[in-house]
Amino acid sequence: MRAIQLKEYGGPEVLKVVELDVPKPAENEVLIKIEAIGVNYADTARREGQYVIDTPLPFVPGAEVAGTVAETGNGVTRFKKGDKVVTLLGSSRATGYAEYTVAEERGLIPVPEGVDLKQAVSLPLQGLSAYHILKTMGRVEKGETVLVHAAAGGVGTIAVQLAKLFEAGKVIATASTAEKRRLALEMGADEAVDYTLEGWEKEVLQLTDGKGVDVALEMAGGDVFRKTLSCMAPFGRLVIYGVASGEQSRLYPSSLMAQNLSVIGFFLPQIMRKKEIYLQSLSDLLGHLQKGELKLTIGGVYPLEQAGEVHEMLQGRQTKGKLILVP
Repeated sequence: MRAIQLKEYGGPEVLKVVELDVPKPAENEVLIKIEAIGVNYADTARREGQYVIDTPLPFVPGAEVAGTVAETGNGVTRFKKGDKVVTLLGSSRATGYAEYTVAEERGLIPVPEGVDLKQAVSLPLQGLSAYHILKTMGRVEKGETVLVHAAAGGVGTIAVQLAKLFEAGKVIATASTAEKRRLALEMGADEAVDYTLEGWEKEVLQLTDGKGVDVALEMAGGDVFRKTLSCMAPFGRLVIYGVASGEQSRLYPSSLMAQNLSVIGFFLPQIMRKKEIYLQSLSDLLGHLQKGELKLTIGGVYPLEQAGEVHEMLQGRQTKGKLILVP
């Protein structure tokens, strides 16, 4: 089978097309014929050797796949050949950027009737991240104000919609271009702010009548983190789920005390270790999608061989919505 593999850390050029053996499903595993692959910042961090956990070489990136069950291993009872499934890969034998992969049965979610596989693959990583950043970590409550950075991205477009489904009172989106801000408003944001302008945090405060935001989703780091912290409401929860700028921020814990603020880290694999929570939340998201309550923005669909170019586009902030590879 064709796959994309890296044998050294580096730029997009280290992603090479290789021929690998089709893996065999072990006990309680299935073999999936991949039809759609989600591309994420985690993949670029893996490629650069900058991921939260170590990336052993050689390595086939990609954690988010949707496709058809091609074969089942011993002990598999919930799925059969031909079933449409979506999953986040966790096995060390998994091959995400490839034509086939193996996955544990317990981590598979059936794709509901009427849901396209390209839509389904947009949910596991970014959908689950948005869901749990807001609900599990941010503990958003009815009527609260939510600030969503990078609101035209994969996580952002879903987070804006979920915040509304979770009955947030006001959703403030930030994005770098007028086109991206329009998209955030189309997704349901009440206000859209240009975070590239000096003083954007003051605009956020004005939009909340000086009260600040109750929950903030932050993934840029550096200056964006510092300014976000300055526009939090008392008892506010700032959830960090990335450092896209590459710039770490210094935090003085005592600065949180006056307003009872919380700064919370989020890492999706920890959620995946709680299988009941993971499976239920992904099922909820697919249900919202099937009912038409959730719109997914597909930023582009590209052949597997263009993985390097897609990484360049993603890191260059040239895209909006979800980027997908197809074998």
